[in-house]
Amino acid sequence: MLRREFVAGALLLACTKKSTKLQIAVIPKGTSHEFWKSVHAGAIKAARELANIDPIWKGPLQENDLKGQIDVVEGFVAQGVKGMLLAPLDDKGLGAPVKQAVAAGIPVVIFDSDLQGTDHASFVATDNFAAGKMAGDAMGKLLAPDRKKVIVLRYQEGSASTQKREDGFLEAMKAFPFVELVSTNQYAGATVESAQKASENLLAAHNDVHGIFCPNESSTFGMLMALRGTKLAGKVKFVGFDSSSALVDGLRKGELDGLVLQNPLKMGYLAMKTLASVIKGEKVEKRIDTGAQVITKANMDEPAQKDLLSPNLKEWLGE
Repeated sequence: MLRREFVAGALLLACTKKSTKLQIAVIPKGTSHEFWKSVHAGAIKAARELANIDPIWKGPLQENDLKGQIDVVEGFVAQGVKGMLLAPLDDKGLGAPVKQAVAAGIPVVIFDSDLQGTDHASFVATDNFAAGKMAGDAMGKLLAPDRKKVIVLRYQEGSASTQKREDGFLEAMKAFPFVELVSTNQYAGATVESAQKASENLLAAHNDVHGIFCPNESSTFGMLMALRGTKLAGKVKFVGFDSSSALVDGLRKGELDGLVLQNPLKMGYLAMKTLASVIKGEKVEKRIDTGAQVITKANMDEPAQKDLLSPNLKEWLGE
């Protein structure tokens, strides 16, 4: 009898200890891209250091499921989590759900992609306009006056982060007056499949193109697949954004001339740390820049660049 009481008491104590952790929702734009795995790892790293945080990772599968993401946010509000990290799929569409969360006493930190309004406590992300300018500067230096036709394959309407990258790229192009922008109004869509189809259509219409920019992982990979299919891979100057094993392979083969890399692990880490500070009532910066840099075949094997291209996530995600 005493043993049973001891076991019951131990289980009650364990449950009590578990319940003292603050449940924090972490909501990415999607869960299928490699980028989000690194964000997840960063959030877990910060949560372990903080010790009193229990991160709950949940988001839509695809990055075009706005309703799905809204449902996730509203579900966490109903659940009564103690805080929320959110990468909004749309800079307007998530405004009302975030307002609802804050009204319910749930502080919100936005990461990766901006949100209109002032309800959220902080925005932790790459300076996407500056990162787009980096891509444009790299492209301008790759081209020559007799090889000047450039395509921008945009990502998806409503995505604030990629729009700022596209705008930054176009701004940088002004420093290279010989550049001729032959297409800047086509969208890849949220998946690699839609990006590949859009890329094939663009290449069919502009088969004499000399330079291409894509603003995220899926659009870059879709374009790479289209270039391979049309035997243009390595013949067209190509600057993309973000990293995956397939894009690293393309960079090493010379099919990509540059990848602008964010630091998604740092983004997830700082977003979680910032939210923890908000919960404690501490003052935080309204905007926190997590940095970006251009990786090329020439520098991709340097230690710092290797960590960005192929981060070791096993310690945090067990994979």
